[in-house]
Amino acid sequence: MTRAAPWALLLAAQLSLAAIFGALPALAGDAAFARYGVNRLNLAWLDRAEQERVLKEIADSGATHVRLSLSRPVEKSIDAVGIASRLGLRILLEIQLANKSYYADAVLPRSGQGRIWDINRLSDLDLDRYRLGLREALMRLDALGVRLEAVEPGNEINLAGYNGDLAVYQKPGEPTPRTVADLKDRAAFEEGLDRYIEVLRITRDEVRKSAKSSGAAIVSAGLSDMGAKEADRQGMERLDPAEVIMLLRERGMDKHVDAYGIHVYPARKDPKAITSVVTKLLGFCEPSESGRPCWVTEWGIANTARTCPVDDRQRVGAMAAMRSVFSDFAKTKRLDAAYYYDWDTQQAYRLWRCGTLSPAAALAIAPDVP
Repeated sequence: MTRAAPWALLLAAQLSLAAIFGALPALAGDAAFARYGVNRLNLAWLDRAEQERVLKEIADSGATHVRLSLSRPVEKSIDAVGIASRLGLRILLEIQLANKSYYADAVLPRSGQGRIWDINRLSDLDLDRYRLGLREALMRLDALGVRLEAVEPGNEINLAGYNGDLAVYQKPGEPTPRTVADLKDRAAFEEGLDRYIEVLRITRDEVRKSAKSSGAAIVSAGLSDMGAKEADRQGMERLDPAEVIMLLRERGMDKHVDAYGIHVYPARKDPKAITSVVTKLLGFCEPSESGRPCWVTEWGIANTARTCPVDDRQRVGAMAAMRSVFSDFAKTKRLDAAYYYDWDTQQAYRLWRCGTLSPAAALAIAPDVP
C-alpha cells in the first residue's frame, strides 16, 4: 500500500479546514491565527538517537510547534530541546514542578494510595531551588542557541495527580469536593497557590534575562478538565479550571503571565456536543485587554483502533469540531495556541500510527488557512 506523504496529508487537512470553516478574511492584520502543535513529553527517558528519530518524525510530518518537558534527568531534557530547535520546531517548554530538585531533601511526597504516583506538595516547593534550576537550564539552552516560544511552569495543578496539596482518597467512589471550600486541606492548597504565584514571578524574571528566549510567552500551568463524577470514581480531589483561574487572578497572576493554560479532553465524538462542551470550558479565556487568552497545551480525541492501516474516520468530525471552536476563539483573540496530545506514546490518543499520519491526525496540527 502506498502511503500519502505528510505534506499531502497536511494539504488535505488544510483544504478540509477551509471547507469546514468557510473562507476566512485575508486582509493583512485582520485575522488572528492560533499556533497548532503537538505534545511529545518525557523525551528525557530516551537516548539521543531515539530523541532524534522522534523529533525528526514530528518535523517531517509538517508540524511546526511542539510542547516538550523540562524534567529529570534535566541534561537529557535539554538535549531534546536542542534537537527540536535545530530541526526548526518552535518550542513550548513545560517545566515539571514535581522535579525533586526543587524540594528540600527532608520533604516527603503525598501518598498516591498505591493507585497513582506519590507527588510533592506545591506548598513545599523551595523557591530558591526552583530559581537556580531554571536559571541554569536557561543558560544551557542559550548556549545551544535555543529560542523558546513559550514557557509553562507546572501541569494540572488543580488535580491531585500533579499537586500533592490535593488529597487522594484511600478508597475511590466517595464524593469529592466541588469547590475550594470543600477541600480536606484548603489552607495547604491555598498556600500552594500563593507559592505558585511566586513561581510565575520567578519564571518571568529569569526568562526575561535569557539571551535567546527573553521574548518567550509565560503560560500558566495547563489545568485539568476532569469532571467531578470522574474525580469521584478515581477518588482524588480536583477543582474546576475556572475556579482555579479566579483564585490565581485574585492573587495577581495576570501581572506575570501572557496566557492561561488549559487541557481539553471532551470524551465525545458528536461534533455538536464537542462544540458546546469546549466552548463552555474555555469561557474564562479573554483578550489581553480584559484578562488573558488561553493556550490549550493539551487536547485529545481518542481512537482505540489498533489496526494498520489505521481507521481514523470516526475522529475526523470530532477533530474538525475542535478546530472550529479553536478558530472561533482565535479570531476573537481568546486563544493563542493548541497542542494536540499526543504524538506517539498514548495508544488511544496518538497521532503517529503505522508509520504515518492519517488525514484525521493531520487535521489536528494543520495551520489555519486564510
